[in-house]
Amino acid sequence: MCGVNARSGCAKEDWYGGDGHNTYNVSTTSSILASACLMIAKHGNNSSTSLSGSADLLQHAEPTPPVIAATTAETLPRIYEETNYAFLYAREWHPGMRFAAATRKEVPVRTIFNLLGPLANPVHDTKLVEARILGVAKCSIGPHFAEALRLSGARKALVICGEEDLDEVSCAGPTRCWYIHESPSRTVANEDGEEEKEVVIDEFVLTPEDFGLQRHSLSSVHGGKGPAENAEILMQILTNQLPSGHPVLHFVLLNTAVLLTLSGICEVERSTNGSGDDDQVLLERGPGGLRWKEGLRRARWCVESGAALRQCEGFVDVTNELAR
Repeated sequence: MCGVNARSGCAKEDWYGGDGHNTYNVSTTSSILASACLMIAKHGNNSSTSLSGSADLLQHAEPTPPVIAATTAETLPRIYEETNYAFLYAREWHPGMRFAAATRKEVPVRTIFNLLGPLANPVHDTKLVEARILGVAKCSIGPHFAEALRLSGARKALVICGEEDLDEVSCAGPTRCWYIHESPSRTVANEDGEEEKEVVIDEFVLTPEDFGLQRHSLSSVHGGKGPAENAEILMQILTNQLPSGHPVLHFVLLNTAVLLTLSGICEVERSTNGSGDDDQVLLERGPGGLRWKEGLRRARWCVESGAALRQCEGFVDVTNELAR
């Protein structure tokens, strides 16, 4: 699930796994890449039903892993002084869940916890979080999660499900999307009796072609055999060592582009990314009326400029300092 903070157009993001495909840790990597432009709060845990959970990936990062347990409600403001990225370790933020952890490990299938996870991001204040992305592993539950977000007060959000029952934006084919947003023409009275824009849900389909990318089979984006190998791939991406056409890189760029596009930072006439940006904003709109190709252009900049690597290094440094 992803959300965007109004401060500097920053985003807070959370994705939960458990879709059974055992693809590379795309949501965690995408959240790190997007932190080059947005403020990210990635909510995640160790794996229960997949080869590598988001926490497992970060705990195997080289040469020095972040201390993910150091990110608490008390330390979060300090972390955001040093970096745009924060990982909210579910075991620290939801301590009661430790009683269920052992049982979850023994049950080799998705459970109700895989459904609750995306809705449990501790950073849930709708006044702080400007936008959210939530991945679900069954298309049939997409509308229900979209309605849950709308009822919870979300005014800009996207629920996604690849047609393979993938809880990411698919690199292999269509992804069904439920877009929660303010209607440009309809208003309602709020609790104070004041008129405000009505929040509606539109459904559309995204494909890799909408971003200007080719398709890749899910078998080509399995990543490594576990968190250590996936952590190596993460560093290859952050240091811009993967070939530009690599399937895993395309998978990550695709999902990073969704974060950047939904955040609203692509809705400009000029780009202000910084050094290395050619300032040539892509104005073309796709499904939902959003600039997906501009999001992809910016996602590439996050990697190629080294900005995402610097944000990741900042998170490593500050959490290790806090843990001393």
